[in-house]
Amino acid sequence: MKVRFNKLNIWFDNDITKKRIESCKDEGIDWIRCIPFIMLHLGCFAVFFVGWSVPAIITALILYAVRMFAITGFYHRYFSHRSFKTSRFIQFCFAVLGASGVQRGPLWWSSYHRYHHKHSDTKMDIHSPLQSGFWESHMFWFMGKSNFTTKKELIGDLIKYPELRILDRFDIVIPVLLAVGLIVFGDILNAYNPEWGTNGLQLFIWGFIISTVCLFHGTCSTNSLVHKFGTKRYKTGDDSRNNLLISLITLGEGWHNNHHHYPTSARQGFYWWEIDITFWFLKILSWIGIIWDLKNVPESVLKSSQIN
Repeated sequence: MKVRFNKLNIWFDNDITKKRIESCKDEGIDWIRCIPFIMLHLGCFAVFFVGWSVPAIITALILYAVRMFAITGFYHRYFSHRSFKTSRFIQFCFAVLGASGVQRGPLWWSSYHRYHHKHSDTKMDIHSPLQSGFWESHMFWFMGKSNFTTKKELIGDLIKYPELRILDRFDIVIPVLLAVGLIVFGDILNAYNPEWGTNGLQLFIWGFIISTVCLFHGTCSTNSLVHKFGTKRYKTGDDSRNNLLISLITLGEGWHNNHHHYPTSARQGFYWWEIDITFWFLKILSWIGIIWDLKNVPESVLKSSQIN
């Protein structure tokens, strides 16, 4: 008997998509699930129709920076590596903020990142440019049906939280709410301050579409580019590199060789001249008590396994 799936629910309920994928033997790219991803990129061309305004560009920059911090500081350094502690409420708040970046839920994200560290640049690493080339490591890997399901066996410390499981299952809901909110906010600005030259559609294109696409490619550059270009300070058993440009784009994630040398550190720019904006903001959050117990790099680890 052929299983029929509700056509609307497949976009909102990942459990339905999981069943659809499990019902077929093909492990190639899931083109149905990739339609929103493709539309996001095509949507960038709408800028030629909606124009630009100062509020739209400021909104795009703010949402890029805030969501990048949620990804780097919490999806990566907190959920994936547990490099500091926080309350359950703050954990959920930043999980929601990270989900607004349209990079799936925190459980899926952290499970695949832990898998990457476990098999970095080996044949089992699903997003290694050394094994599969630039485009596969940059974005095609997550489009595959075989990489849709969360690797629950790697996140036993996180899977116990029902709120995170719900967020993972319905990970598209938060981005949709953000998109709708931007349209409404843009129309409000247009109604009360028409001289600013913005509107709902323009704010949606800049604040959601363009900002999200830039956020995605910035984040994924740590997979595709920073395992190919940059300098190596430590012998890590893989080809991770330190790259200043990617560090600026990703608020500090470009110190990738440092990170692979000691993944549990909340600070990836090990030295003062290595700009790590994510760590600066984490430090501020620790000063006001929102997070605590930030793990640093022991002096012995800092100087061990150096190439030169």
